[in-house]
Amino acid sequence: GLCLLVLRVFIGVHVFLVSCALPDSVVRRFIVRVMCSVLGLLVRQSDPRLRGAGARVFIANHVTPFDHNVVSLLTSCNTPALSGAPGFICWSRGFMELGVTGSRAELVDSLKEYSAHQGNPPLLLFPEEAATNGRAGLLRFSSWPFSILDEVQPVALQVRRPLVAVSVADSSWITELLWTFFVPFTVYQVRWMPSVPRRADERSEDFALRVQELLAMELGVVSTRITAADRTEHMKRLRHTARLPFAPGGDPGGVPPSLPGGAPEDVRVMAMAQQVKEVLPHVPLEVIRTDLVQTNCVDTTIANLLEGRVPFFPESKEAGDLPAPSTSQAAAASGIQGSVAAPSSKPAPKQFAKSPVERHLSLQERKRALYDYARR
Repeated sequence: GLCLLVLRVFIGVHVFLVSCALPDSVVRRFIVRVMCSVLGLLVRQSDPRLRGAGARVFIANHVTPFDHNVVSLLTSCNTPALSGAPGFICWSRGFMELGVTGSRAELVDSLKEYSAHQGNPPLLLFPEEAATNGRAGLLRFSSWPFSILDEVQPVALQVRRPLVAVSVADSSWITELLWTFFVPFTVYQVRWMPSVPRRADERSEDFALRVQELLAMELGVVSTRITAADRTEHMKRLRHTARLPFAPGGDPGGVPPSLPGGAPEDVRVMAMAQQVKEVLPHVPLEVIRTDLVQTNCVDTTIANLLEGRVPFFPESKEAGDLPAPSTSQAAAASGIQGSVAAPSSKPAPKQFAKSPVERHLSLQERKRALYDYARR
């Protein structure tokens, strides 16, 4: 395995040199594809007749840090650098530097100006703004890529790799590159979809949501409302939970008495279950733990319990009576007054609404309040 890694790193350097030496053309992409096959990067495509059929903006889901490199092997396109320091590393990874360091509005204006020149290659954008494994669902699409032009072409990406996970959260692109060289092969499946025009008077947010639904159906996954910022916050929470001191006196090696053996996974699940229990005290702890084992996410478990996807019998305390928040929770709640109120001791209204519409709105307001309270 180590010899294969060294050999592929050596070949990868030659692929980079060939890419820099030859101008962008069909011959250059063919040579690079052959050399990438030696590296174990196998690229397949479906419906190539739809490839670049007049579209100036490609919209793709994001799976690995090298998605833009793979698509560029099939057709000429550029992906702007949205993060990271400009310079040699940015250029060598195949990103296009625009020299824009300001707001997203400045970025959109710069990309509009770029797309106005017909001689420039099309843009390849990733509205998820963060990589996922592509097996569960799509992150919520940002609206700014859909403000550039009134027509986009979706591109569905699926990646398979033996032995090792395709995408690991918080993993750097260098780590992903080494794993790509280490495993026997990585298969990229690219599916070109028909171009999607903007409807009359359609907002960019609605346009983004419509394209996200189309891509989700093509990939056979769920179209979620979880943003890249939510994903980052979730990873921070997991890292914090892993460092929680359970034992008295702050000893990180201690474990709760209810967890004999002290398996690290059980400790983490118990800590997450306690967070859910603070928000939904009427739900049995065992029900919460069982669902957390499946979801591995506090927010998802809270949503499952609130929306009735997980059946349970409430504990003796009435479902609407939540305990008074602790000092830290009260401090957090006081900081968000005026925007979204945290769940009070009795979030449910005293009177039962007569109209079904009013009852639905009341339920949605309580769910939003509980979601915001759980996130904080």
